[in-house]
Amino acid sequence: MTQIEPFAEYEQHDAVGLAELVSQGQVHPGELVAAAIERIDERDPMINAVIRRRFDEARQQAAGPVSDGRFAGVPFLIKDLAFENGEQVAFGSVFFRDYRADTTSALIERFRSAGLISLGRTNTPEFGLLPSTEPVIYGPTSNPWSADHSPGGSSGGAAAAVAAGMLPMAHASDGGGSIRIPASACGLFGLKPTRGRTPQRPLSGPDGLPVGLCVSRSVRDSATLLDEVHGAVHGDRWHAPSPSGSFSEAARRHPTRLRIAYSVHDFHGRRVHPDVAEAVLVTARLCEELGHEVMEGRPSVNGEQMAAAFLLLWEAVPASVFQLILEQADEQTTGKLLRKLGDWRAMRVIARLDSRKSKQPAFEPFTWALAKRARSTDSGQLSRAYGELQAITYEVADFLENVDLFLSPVLGTPPARTGEIDQTVDLDDLIDQLVTYVSFTPLANFTGFPAMSVPLHWNGSNLPIGSHFLGRFGDEETLLGLAGQLEEARPWWDRRPSQPAAS
Repeated sequence: MTQIEPFAEYEQHDAVGLAELVSQGQVHPGELVAAAIERIDERDPMINAVIRRRFDEARQQAAGPVSDGRFAGVPFLIKDLAFENGEQVAFGSVFFRDYRADTTSALIERFRSAGLISLGRTNTPEFGLLPSTEPVIYGPTSNPWSADHSPGGSSGGAAAAVAAGMLPMAHASDGGGSIRIPASACGLFGLKPTRGRTPQRPLSGPDGLPVGLCVSRSVRDSATLLDEVHGAVHGDRWHAPSPSGSFSEAARRHPTRLRIAYSVHDFHGRRVHPDVAEAVLVTARLCEELGHEVMEGRPSVNGEQMAAAFLLLWEAVPASVFQLILEQADEQTTGKLLRKLGDWRAMRVIARLDSRKSKQPAFEPFTWALAKRARSTDSGQLSRAYGELQAITYEVADFLENVDLFLSPVLGTPPARTGEIDQTVDLDDLIDQLVTYVSFTPLANFTGFPAMSVPLHWNGSNLPIGSHFLGRFGDEETLLGLAGQLEEARPWWDRRPSQPAAS
């Protein structure tokens, strides 16, 4: 294959801009792929964001006919929780290190139709369970703004790659804040769409928590990608209402005077870290300067009740994974022997046997602890949890009848240091830490409402701190309109970390 030189001005353009250059014939997709590969090779060794590479396949795709998709020829990365037929997907887990998917998710198919060229896979915590990206199997990902800090999670690898300038946007997914948390920690824009806005097949689960899109440098990249991929597929449990127009147009259109409520206290009534409170207050003042009506206020939500109910849903993630493993083992001769031990002891045996092969623990402590906790949860408790979260959803919906948006922190503190979220401590202590750190973002997941993190503030240590906006169900357009206005008023494009260096 002919050697293609990297596009020198690669980092001066967002994904939409790069695609426009391709469509105009000014740049060849191969030049963009070469530029992305060059940066991954140069920068990723210090960051560890890209855990699997498919450079040869990307070069071949770039050398072929140019797609007619909106992002034709633009390099992209896929989070290692998504299914692609024939591709290895480990879900951040040692146990699944050799697993290859036998299906492709509908969202990935739409990324391909949009013309995006995948260069590989990004790091994620085991099963996307934690708000930091430090899986045992691949090791921690560093935040490009500070080698000692986490880029957040679970889309931490995606956010770190984009923040480091490897590419303008990357696939991300969000089941409890996993787009918005790393966007905040890495100084990026992150939109979590309405439940059912993007396709969920093959995993359209009963809780409706996860939704996929991207993390990006520009608002228009996220908006334009949403134009390309939105809409449920047949069989999806969730369907969002149709937008009134295109999302990219909404991002260019300044909103009329909005009523925005804000709070610097979490749902337990605790005031957040001073740096985080400052970020919210600075954003509130900026919104006011732009002509919006801003007032202090927040939904009347019982924080303890919300956290406890959401945890029951979160426990179901590893519990369902373990159940699938046991069912597959049951189809084998070994499974018949394991059945005599009971599910939990059988799972311990399976994990121990796997650990002997890999020389690593099959599953991480937090995964085990959640799965064990789920054993003591009955269907009545889970049903009550759904009921409690639905009651909170109605409360939030009523609150948003009187205001257009709710502004809050993304996280309770600035980005955590690598290792600060320690899985080896007592589970109750770890949960208390997580509830303090990630108090705001799960609200958008169980309600299904759209939300976004906007990069408008950096603290005295030059760590990014995003501002979180929650909107009404189905109304990404208002969020994107405000995001575009904020981006124009206080641009963040040129605010980038220095070249990553080993700590």
